[in-house]
Amino acid sequence: MSVVIPVSADWLTLREDADAGSRSRALAVKAGRMLRPPVVVHDLGTGTGSMVRWSAPLLPGPQTWVLHDWNDALLQHAAAAAAHDRDGRAVAVRTRAGELGLLQGADLAGASLVTASALLDVLSADEVGAVVAACIAAGAPALFALSVTGRVTLDPIDPGDGVFEAAFNDHQRRLVEDRHLLGPDAATVVADLFRAAGWSVRVADSPWRLEPGDAALITEWLDGWLAAAVAQRPALREWAAEYARMRMAQLAADRLRVVVHHVDLLAWPS
Repeated sequence: MSVVIPVSADWLTLREDADAGSRSRALAVKAGRMLRPPVVVHDLGTGTGSMVRWSAPLLPGPQTWVLHDWNDALLQHAAAAAAHDRDGRAVAVRTRAGELGLLQGADLAGASLVTASALLDVLSADEVGAVVAACIAAGAPALFALSVTGRVTLDPIDPGDGVFEAAFNDHQRRLVEDRHLLGPDAATVVADLFRAAGWSVRVADSPWRLEPGDAALITEWLDGWLAAAVAQRPALREWAAEYARMRMAQLAADRLRVVVHHVDLLAWPS
């Protein structure tokens, strides 16, 4: 079983501020109270390292981060960015290239905490099962941020909103080769797996709340949202083009607001 998740460094950089403003600080602080120094954090699907930069200042130190990703170029980008713990000490960073679908408990040996951001919803049931099993085997609390729920709220509302949302969600749950992606069901599946193992789980809402000042992110998000909907239902192509023109006009007039709903999840041994 293997998983390779294509991702753009430009997209990760564009969304970093929105991610940082949306993740649950309360869950991160709660996770921090469970840790005893020295702290070793394994970050899964680290991308450009935004989870390190956001959460390291909320956790005790000294800290060592082990960054996991299949993309070595992204790993090097993430490793080069500075991060500090809550006492201002620089964190140490190691990188580990590999496919998350092959993750085992031994890969997380010695972990104080396991983290991930915007990862679970692009994995299959088998892959999230492997991630959860590895966390349980390591006995380390897990903080998984920004899993999409499938809900999107746009203001002003439009009859197309629900149509494109449903098509997008079907696309997120699609079959890719032999991988049936979980999409918006991922956080619920992961919570159930941890609870079935006797772990405690806490979930918090972590929505993006995008205003006209977030025009670049709204534009990129809307383009991707509609492209996925059309890929799933090609008959929507002409409607999607008309819908995009309408939404871009509203954005240019400072009239468009978008809420993209996510949840964060913290699980720990009971």
